[in-house]
Amino acid sequence: MGKNKFYYYFTNYLRLLIPHICYKGAFERVLNGMSDYDQEAISKRVNYYNKLLPGSTLDNTASQIDQFKYRSKLKTYFFDLNKYLRYFQGNYRFHYRFGDVTEVPEVPAFVKSRPIGTNNRNSVLLKLNEVRHFNFVNDNVPFEKKKNILFGRAKVFALHKNRESFLKKYHNHPLCDIGKINDDGRNAQWLVPKASIRQHLNYKYILCLEGNDVATNLKWVMSSNSLAVMPAPRYETWFMEGTLIPDYHYVSIADDFSDLEEKLTYYTKYPDEALKIIENAHRHVAQFLDKKQEKLISLLTIQQYFNRTMQNC
Repeated sequence: MGKNKFYYYFTNYLRLLIPHICYKGAFERVLNGMSDYDQEAISKRVNYYNKLLPGSTLDNTASQIDQFKYRSKLKTYFFDLNKYLRYFQGNYRFHYRFGDVTEVPEVPAFVKSRPIGTNNRNSVLLKLNEVRHFNFVNDNVPFEKKKNILFGRAKVFALHKNRESFLKKYHNHPLCDIGKINDDGRNAQWLVPKASIRQHLNYKYILCLEGNDVATNLKWVMSSNSLAVMPAPRYETWFMEGTLIPDYHYVSIADDFSDLEEKLTYYTKYPDEALKIIENAHRHVAQFLDKKQEKLISLLTIQQYFNRTMQNC
């Protein structure tokens, strides 16, 4: 269901003890396996994550690989970037922005998230904070056996205007079982107990509303036999949320949520249409499940960053 966090931290702390020189020639060995995959599909993903133009420039605040050291704050971001940077020359320079990034940096930078659109060129996506964001499920409950209810549990703070608006509108709706799981002293009437992923999977519809950036639960929901319900996303990560098609990969609702009841009623009445969306969602998820391919695409995305910032990688 979720990643083994002990194994994740153990292997990443262990990796810190391995000298950089041990990775010499390792990138070429990874590239040798490229012929095992659909090279057109790999190239398409690399170019989606990294839209930098040749000749892109860094400024004098750029970090250098051999000086990129462990830091305890946002350590999962450090681990996920460091494990790939070690394949490249220590004098290569780069920018990065850790955390929930919702604006495009002024300089080319590695990020976990970026706004969806055509003006996000400086935001180069990598699979950062993977242990939290990239979890998938094996759902043994068929769609037809699930409850005809929209289920949702999430933290809701004052800055989450979309989540607050949704709860105001649908907290007591007969087709919804939704609420907030954090007690911040506001809207106590919305407080509900936390629910496990397994509990979520008893319902046909799972709410996926963006928080600080993307909806973290979208990835595992799309790997399940339930339907993700959400407005068109505004932000994207390595999961390429910007490529998702409304009512093809997920149940699309209006930004003001006004058509929610209509959409839930429709897919309950026409389960074959729901099953098509679930199949399409599974197909999208499948491209992220091959660990060797994911590693290859990550390294190629970083290589393209160094090439297009004139570092002759």
